[in-house]
Amino acid sequence: MSRILVTGSADGLGHAAADALLSAGHDVVVHARNRQRAADLDTLVTRGAELVVGDFTERDAVRRIAGELNDAKPLDAVIHNAGVWSGPAVMPVNIIAPYLLTALLRGPRRLVYLSSGSHFGGRPSLDGVDWRGRSEGSYADSKLFVTTLAAAVARLRPEVLSNAVDPGWVPTRMGGPGAPDDLELGHRTQEWLASSDEPQALTTGGYWYHREQLRPHRAVHDEAFQDRLLRTLAEETGTAL
Repeated sequence: MSRILVTGSADGLGHAAADALLSAGHDVVVHARNRQRAADLDTLVTRGAELVVGDFTERDAVRRIAGELNDAKPLDAVIHNAGVWSGPAVMPVNIIAPYLLTALLRGPRRLVYLSSGSHFGGRPSLDGVDWRGRSEGSYADSKLFVTTLAAAVARLRPEVLSNAVDPGWVPTRMGGPGAPDDLELGHRTQEWLASSDEPQALTTGGYWYHREQLRPHRAVHDEAFQDRLLRTLAEETGTAL
């Protein structure tokens, strides 16, 4: 059994993934933005999940969580699920936080990043991006960036299985009640990539939708763009990958 961190697990796909992994016997670490949101995880904690709390809009909180996890039993996998749809928090939560956790956490050999079909509308340009969340962020751009991060990690860390998952447009609090995709299928692929020993799940550098590899935005596997993104994030956070 694996020890797996699921960020943003107070509700939606993160909660569903954490619940399923816990039911499968894995050692699960759940995450909530604050103590109020953590109350939504009481049932999972009662069943044995560990809890970390921190607001991913705050870089110091991300660093603190990474420090807490590095001082505990090593993680086998991380599902970078936390995300926001709109507002100033888009870049801090959707790309800065997963980048920092990737750079700071020791041990995980499987990394799963939540992408979106919206990443196809992202712009492969880093000019003028507000990484600190002082203004409205572009969701499509953030998902292009995090999908590119997944591919860059796969290239630069061959010992790590790094993949991106499009869960589909599912009826969560973010997706809305009218979302057309299957909520159950929306969390199964990331669980599978984080824990399965099936040959396909032991591959790296993929962009997945319902256990099927698709071709992502052409910029995702552009090594020059990957390097520019990593260099920009390192400069912005003061932390190299």
